[in-house]
Amino acid sequence: MGKGQFVTRRILQMLLSYFIILTMLFFVFRLALPDPTAALVMEGLSAEEQAMVRARFGLDQPLLGQYFTYLTNFVQGELGLSFHYRAPVFPILLDRLYNTLALMIPAIIVSYLLGPLLGVFLSWKRGSRSEFAGIIGGLVLRSAPLFWTGMIFIMVFGIWFNIFPTSGMRTLPYEAAHFFDKIFTLDYLWHLFLPMMTIALYYLGLPMLIMRNTMLEVMGEDFIELCQAKGLSERRIMYHHVARNALLPVVTQAAITIGLAVGGQVVVEVVFSWPGLGREIVQAVRTSDFPMAQGAFMMMSGLVLIMNFLADVIYSYLDPRVVYKGGKK
Repeated sequence: MGKGQFVTRRILQMLLSYFIILTMLFFVFRLALPDPTAALVMEGLSAEEQAMVRARFGLDQPLLGQYFTYLTNFVQGELGLSFHYRAPVFPILLDRLYNTLALMIPAIIVSYLLGPLLGVFLSWKRGSRSEFAGIIGGLVLRSAPLFWTGMIFIMVFGIWFNIFPTSGMRTLPYEAAHFFDKIFTLDYLWHLFLPMMTIALYYLGLPMLIMRNTMLEVMGEDFIELCQAKGLSERRIMYHHVARNALLPVVTQAAITIGLAVGGQVVVEVVFSWPGLGREIVQAVRTSDFPMAQGAFMMMSGLVLIMNFLADVIYSYLDPRVVYKGGKK
């Protein structure tokens, strides 16, 4: 089939997958928390007041009725009311999502720009001490617990040398007119550096090692021997021919990483007191606020599906050998 048919088919598969995920989220949260108003009993609610709360949040309806209301509200962009904030879920999640992306996107850009370049260098220096040190370094970065790395950064750069702040997005008190006014300041960049570098170093090892391993496989292909026979320099062969064909697994991993980034790095957000989506999920679980947790997982799963779809489409532009097949021959 052609590319247009492939894109249409993948979109339909994505929509079906998302519908299944939405259904699973609904029933999992309802089964886990059959009576979410129990979390509010400690505030001294009477039986009549509990009934009013259940009616306000639509929990007095039969389960099937709640399910159809849930789907209808989702189509209309309504994710329900937060039990904890007593406010619509979507605006709260959107604000936390912006904060998370402001942290995660720079970290992913740094790791997925430096990682593949370092992977090319390691494959070029195969068998050398540089390659050995790079592999060990990548494994250490990937296996080191994020909370440990974050605490080391806080201790060294925040406490010992007192160079960077250790928590929050801005120095309190502050008032921002809008989101861009909040992040386009030197104070914000100063707060961003430590948590961003913690995440970037954690992600750096994976694209570096994937790129290095894939490069070694591609270097054995016939077209590389042809490039060598033409007299092309080793540097040109490595960076312009081998690297381009070795990027496909890195692109797939980058798409998955970006999709999961919407959930943030819960540990980093907690360690650095970053008001992001991951930290909000922890708060929602702690307070039994399943509309908030449910909405957060909706955002995460939707972005993962979208990024996987984009990775499939980008494949054809990175590698002309990719052919979409399907149907009867």
